[in-house]
Amino acid sequence: MQGLLLMLALAALLWFWYDSLKARERTLGVSRLSCQRIQAQLLDDTVALSRLRLCRTPEGTVALCRRYRFDFTLDGMTRRCGRVDLQGQRIIEVLLDIDTAEGLQ
Repeated sequence: MQGLLLMLALAALLWFWYDSLKARERTLGVSRLSCQRIQAQLLDDTVALSRLRLCRTPEGTVALCRRYRFDFTLDGMTRRCGRVDLQGQRIIEVLLDIDTAEGLQ
């Protein structure tokens, strides 16, 4: 019985690790694309998990909700923040700290 519980715990841990890797890669791609669209540079070429929680999807199922943060620059001098929110593997929101006038230049 203990062996079975240990195997289930290990399987859950492996699933969480794999799911987190997929979510991070997806977020990194969306961050890069968002920066390209506004002609910004993604700094450090990385994203960092800032929030992890359980949430309910519109379909009524439970999913892991993650918030990733990243830094970018428009002018090479000023560091700005961006964030990507995921619900499971679905991108829910991408926010960039820009003034609309700067982003449209």
